[in-house]
Amino acid sequence: MFDYIIVGAGSAGCVMANRLSENPEKRVCLVEAGPPDKSPLIHIPLGLALLAHARGINWRYETAPEPQLNNRSLYWPRGKTLGGSSSINAMIYMRGHPEDYEGWAKAAGPQWGWERARELFLAMEGNTARADSHHGTKGPLTVSDLVHVNPLSRAFVQAGGECQFPANEDFNGERQDGVGIYQVTQKDGARFSAARAFLEPVLGRANLTVETGAAVERILFENRRATGLRLRGRDILLRPGGEVMVCGGAVNSPQLLMLSGIGPGEELSRFGIEVLHDARETGANLADHLDITVLAATRGRDAIGMAPGLLPRLVRSGFAYAKHRQGELTSNVAEAGGFVKSDPARERPNLQFHFIPALMRDHGRKTTFGYGVTLHVCDLLPKSRGRISLASRDASAPPKIEANYLSHPDDIGVLLDGLKVARRVLEAPAIKKHIKAELLPGPNARSDDALIADIRARAETIYHPVGSCRMGRDAASVVDPEARVRGVEGLRVVDASIMPSIIAGNTNAPVMMIAENVSRMMRGR
Repeated sequence: MFDYIIVGAGSAGCVMANRLSENPEKRVCLVEAGPPDKSPLIHIPLGLALLAHARGINWRYETAPEPQLNNRSLYWPRGKTLGGSSSINAMIYMRGHPEDYEGWAKAAGPQWGWERARELFLAMEGNTARADSHHGTKGPLTVSDLVHVNPLSRAFVQAGGECQFPANEDFNGERQDGVGIYQVTQKDGARFSAARAFLEPVLGRANLTVETGAAVERILFENRRATGLRLRGRDILLRPGGEVMVCGGAVNSPQLLMLSGIGPGEELSRFGIEVLHDARETGANLADHLDITVLAATRGRDAIGMAPGLLPRLVRSGFAYAKHRQGELTSNVAEAGGFVKSDPARERPNLQFHFIPALMRDHGRKTTFGYGVTLHVCDLLPKSRGRISLASRDASAPPKIEANYLSHPDDIGVLLDGLKVARRVLEAPAIKKHIKAELLPGPNARSDDALIADIRARAETIYHPVGSCRMGRDAASVVDPEARVRGVEGLRVVDASIMPSIIAGNTNAPVMMIAENVSRMMRGR
């Protein structure tokens, strides 16, 4: 029996396991559905390019047909291994914009405002390249400059300057806007996931049990208090007064709550699930960053490409990596990017770039031959909201994901503006001299109607789903400001699903911050 049972060893779960097991008198069990993080594709950064094909460490979700995207079902990769999505993401270290957290403070109280968030980010960060008032250097999460930067990524940054976007050497510093090279969660040229940062150092604690390959079917309750978990074939139980922490992410957490009787009553009843608490917002408020790309063929061989020279290049890179942790294998693929406004009148950036010195289609699942570049642009502040709901009462069946992209009429205009801005950057002299021809949307797509049709045909997720177990001070919220699930006792949700609103940036670091904040609340700090 345990004092704390944590469901999901992802970015939040690893932090919670570390912090809650600091007290040797508390027994902690961390349960992960996936396997240990042994795959070399996880730890070698450029392995990211192949992770979209990985089956054992990826939930490989698909959305329901999206009405505004030509009824396409979009691919949603989510991590299913120790480290969760921090073991399969692009390793970009990003906190978001201070105003994001001021919005959280309005929804959930001052303990979620920017002042508190910044304090936690600094405490968690171990930056190897920057030591100033904006960065921590002694925290457990190693953050580094990229070891290797492709020349085309630097040309992109220069092109952004030619488009009057300021150079920004630190997106987590004085300001967010501008273009530059991203910092990454890497250490000595290898991925530094949440598992490496927070779980590995404490695996020797006698009071911490980690179970992998453990599929959770539901949370157990007695008189509306959580008492443990039902796994396939066995139960894991709490000591009296213990707590279950659900850290499954924006897809799995609301699904588990609903399978356990916490969700919209009518929906649960349709699946024959006894309603423990009619929480109508469970699964609602789902938000994500929708992304569109410009692909262009390039001259020369600076780009990483499926071409005759690839094999000897990989051999050289493999040798450099094995011997010195140097070379192209240290690349996170999305090396450069930036934050810009779709309209100069806006108060803060609402578009984000991810520049890739390679041709990437369909998350890398479709092989594209030749040398080229891909410029991603996403809408950082979408107004559209979707929902996670049950497709079956079988816990092994994936839930129904309705992202509802572009359902708000304002969102298509923002993404259209973003696509035009991305094209403008790739036409700037610094990068244009490297470009042979635009491949997508293609030279014939010039009118707004043609570009909107292209967005509907090609737009994809940039992997930032949040909000499906919304946190708030209001009674309708799924969890309260200390992440406790309303209507029951002994149960919290701690992950991206509790974000009241979506972060204007990559979501991995904010999820770790959420877990750090909740763990401190639980320990009275």
